[in-house]
Amino acid sequence: MNQRKDTYRAALQREPGATSPRPLKVTQLDARYIRLTIEVDPAVPRELNRWMGPPVSALMRVGAAVLRPLRNNP
Repeated sequence: MNQRKDTYRAALQREPGATSPRPLKVTQLDARYIRLTIEVDPAVPRELNRWMGPPVSALMRVGAAVLRPLRNNP
């Protein structure tokens, strides 16, 4: 498994755009039967905001437009 992980990481670093790896947040959980390592890329929140920001903004504008006539009626 470690060899496969090292091969995968080496392949990621060979990409033309990846000159240096990003710093990762690493969390390790060691228990009697389970060893779990979670690596989180710190750029994930920025990427989520970039991809999800416009659709969420559009939904909020549509919701406001729908509710505006309901608020104006007595």
